[in-house]
This record gives sequence, structure tokens and C-alpha cells, in this order.
Amino acid sequence: MPGSLDGKVALVTGAASGIGRASALAFAREGAKVVVADVAIEGGEETVRMIEAAGGDGLFVKADVSQAEEVERLVAKVTEAYGRLDCAHNNAGILGGLAPIATCTEENWDRVIATNLKSVWLCLKYEIPVMLEQGGGAIVNTSSAAGLIAFPALAAYVASKHGVAGLTKAAALEYARKSIRVNAVCPGFIDTPLVTGVGGGNAARNAETSPLVPIGRVGKPEEVAEAVVWLCSDAASYVTGHTMAVDGAMVAQ
Repeated sequence: MPGSLDGKVALVTGAASGIGRASALAFAREGAKVVVADVAIEGGEETVRMIEAAGGDGLFVKADVSQAEEVERLVAKVTEAYGRLDCAHNNAGILGGLAPIATCTEENWDRVIATNLKSVWLCLKYEIPVMLEQGGGAIVNTSSAAGLIAFPALAAYVASKHGVAGLTKAAALEYARKSIRVNAVCPGFIDTPLVTGVGGGNAARNAETSPLVPIGRVGKPEEVAEAVVWLCSDAASYVTGHTMAVDGAMVAQ
């Protein structure tokens, strides 16, 4: 569906690599002007270069989206640069340390919750007023298969991603009559730095035989990005409050 977002402005957080980068490139391919946000400057600037090399319009803004003042500044920069905000992919996230609940540190818990859940709330808090003023918009939050089911030794991550799923539904209900749609994607094992770094990369390599991945392979960031772009397009105009698993049937078991 080339050109499905012509004339739109999109914001993608956590866009220096992985799903965020793929999402930013997909938005640009569909005609949107894209603001790329991340704490990783080099990766974020590289994403913009990739957008521009493909003929798109991109802008990088360094932002720690777990901090209210930085999110407020980020959204202000979007509107200063492009005058509006039509689509947002609130994607920034971390896995955190692997440990059972009894040995999970308070530092790890706070860092994961702030990065994965508080950041999404802050992004919604500052994105929604812009969309209300202009008459509507579409938002996609990145939850996870771990936002629908649980995994051991990842309590902070599981809690944060379940929180994103719940926050998505609450926001969708609050703004359903205001022409703002809010959905979430729930990726499974995707070939990103977050997943391939687990156990020295074993999580990704073992996906072909793992019973956790019925489809028998690791997913591609681009496959998640396609879902994000569709949810932000007019093709999904009657879809809101949905948590879409993009997981090779992981949560169908």
C-alpha cells in the first residue's frame, strides 16, 4: 500500500535500531515525514540517513522518553518542524536483567518500568493533546508477547509489557469518540538486538526448534513494522484498543 500515509507526520521512539528503525523506514516508504527519537545518537542519525537515502523526509531528536521534560520537548520539536503529528509509534524499550522475582533488584525493576511503561504513558500524555487539537490521529504502542503471557526470570519486563497492553486499552476507550485510535503490537521472537542478545544469541538461533515459536523461525523487524503502519493507516479505521500479536503463533498455544 505505497503512499498510504502521504502527507502525514509520524513519530517513532526507540528508532535507532530493530523494530523502531524498521517502523520509521516503513512510515517513510508510505509517504510520511518521520521524526526518529532515541537516546542512541549514532543509530538514530543512521536511521534518518537511511530514510533520506530512500527519498524520504526524516529528522532525528535525541530523547530519553522515560523523562517527562524530554518527551514534552520531543513532541514540541515534532510540531515545530512539521506542524502536526498524525501517527506515533511508542516503541522504546529494554529487556532488563534476567532474574527471578526474589533476586530482581529494585534498580532493575525501576529502570525497566520507567523505560517500557512510564515512557509510553508520557508519550501518550504529550502526543494526545496535539492530536486532539488537529482533530485526530493514530497511535501504536509496542507491548510484547510477554504482555499477553508470562516468562520466568523476566518479571519486570512482563509486568511492564502487560502494563502497556492495559494502558493501550484505557487510552483507546478514553479517546474513541475523539478520532484518536490507540492500538498495540505484541512482537514475539524478533531478530533485534534486544532478542539476539539473550543468552549470547541462543534465543534467536533456537527459534527454529523451540516449541515457543510454532512458525519455526525468528520474525523480522519489518514484519512488525508492517503491522504498525497498517494500524496507523485508514485501512484500520475501525480498529482501536487492539493488542495485535506478531509472534508466529506463540501466544496461540
